Amino acid sequence: MNILHMKYAVEVAKAGSINRAAQQLYIAQPNLSRCIKELESDLGITIFDRTFRGMKLTPEGEEFVQYARTILNQIDDIEQMFKDKSVNKQRFSISVPRASYISDAFVQFSGEIKSEPAEIYYMETNSAQAIRNILHSDYHLGIIRYASSFDKYFMDLLEENDLACELVAEFHYVTIMSREAKIAYKEEITFADLSNMIEIIHGDPYVPSLPIDVIRKEELLEDNERRIFLFERGGQFDLLTENHDTFMWVSPIPEKLLERYNLVQRECVDNTKTHKDVLIRKKNYTLSKLDNAFIEQLYRSRDRWL
Repeated sequence: MNILHMKYAVEVAKAGSINRAAQQLYIAQPNLSRCIKELESDLGITIFDRTFRGMKLTPEGEEFVQYARTILNQIDDIEQMFKDKSVNKQRFSISVPRASYISDAFVQFSGEIKSEPAEIYYMETNSAQAIRNILHSDYHLGIIRYASSFDKYFMDLLEENDLACELVAEFHYVTIMSREAKIAYKEEITFADLSNMIEIIHGDPYVPSLPIDVIRKEELLEDNERRIFLFERGGQFDLLTENHDTFMWVSPIPEKLLERYNLVQRECVDNTKTHKDVLIRKKNYTLSKLDNAFIEQLYRSRDRWL
């Protein structure tokens, strides 16, 4: 019997629906259905009655889920027991959007790592993966970025998953481009100016459970027909530097980084959308010394660059 499948069954019982459970677990609904059927086949019982109102526990299912919850709690206790014994090893883990002020904060924070043993995990990714990392991959912190128009969606999502949140920054995107770009020194840049250029985009800016066309409408310029999707920041800066017809939407970035890559940063008068960066963690998680050190550097970097 697969312990992960057991966890899935408990979540389906809690949600009362395969679709809702799949959204909360961030896995595809057909995959979740298959896992439940495999679990029932392994045990030789029917855990759920499938009804038009959702998934209802059978009497055997009620008994199984009760035992499963006890087992999963015991597994959590065992993991915590041995984590407590390794308290001398510092551990820091965070998933963040690709943002220069955040990476600057991480660089400054790295000076807090002294001679004691430490394991540091820093992942640049999208909001959906940042949430998954906290719920399922033992990451302690995350920073999610989204358009302010999705605020209620994300607040509800975080509440449903018992995640605490704290607003770090609210800002308008600016454009960056080569100093050699034709429009680099215009006093006012408009959407029409940008529609003639190639837009570089982070390849995974999507919001969990929302249709891709909804996200595209919110995040992408409708008039721009040339786009390059990249998943790592180094290649993005190289493209901006070498190809003078490219531009990118970003949160404001440090002048020293612009100078390093021979770039300029410009506001667009047509851009009225705001975005938010929000720090998240499990509600029952207590911040460590390293967590607090990073958060302090995060706010210092934000105040310098945003």
